[in-house]
Amino acid sequence: MLGVVPTEEALQRARDAELDLVEVASESDPPVCRILDYGKYRYEQSKKDKANKAKSKTAEMKEVRLGRSMKIDPHDVLMRLNQARQFLMKGHKVQIVQNFRGREMVHRHRGTTRMNEIIEQLADISKVEMSPRQAGRRMTMMLAPDKPKIEQIKRRAASIKHQKEVEAAKLASAATEEQTAAPEVEAAPEPPTTPVEAPADA
Repeated sequence: MLGVVPTEEALQRARDAELDLVEVASESDPPVCRILDYGKYRYEQSKKDKANKAKSKTAEMKEVRLGRSMKIDPHDVLMRLNQARQFLMKGHKVQIVQNFRGREMVHRHRGTTRMNEIIEQLADISKVEMSPRQAGRRMTMMLAPDKPKIEQIKRRAASIKHQKEVEAAKLASAATEEQTAAPEVEAAPEPPTTPVEAPADA
């Protein structure tokens, strides 16, 4: 760090080093500049921008619909539940949508019951960001990933995987040692043969 120096001196220092004088904080008083390779600086900034965009995409919201009405097979509900779990494990927020058709509006409490069941089933990795609410023939709620719980699950899964790999390696090593230690069995020598002459013709 050079401290505060006149612009001409800073430019001369950059020329002597065959580098560029780049302003990195124009809002400061005085402005902050660095002596560096401008091409490399632009490349690094581009990489940072791409990384920030990737992070913003990671946090996008996903929607999971529980069919077009309350009449949805329990197996299909389970499939959508698993889909929501995958989204949450990847760090996405999930909006759960339950639609109502015809006279199903009379039994809206069933929709609330189903939403509460989903909350309980996903409580190990999520938290409720928006409780179930009705808007016309559509009931929605928002679940957000519970990062500490998800990280704990991932660490546990990684530990189990590592343990299995270690056990598999031990079994493979033991099998190799048994094959190496097994004594070679020599083949028994063949018994000597005595030539037998055919009897002479009488």
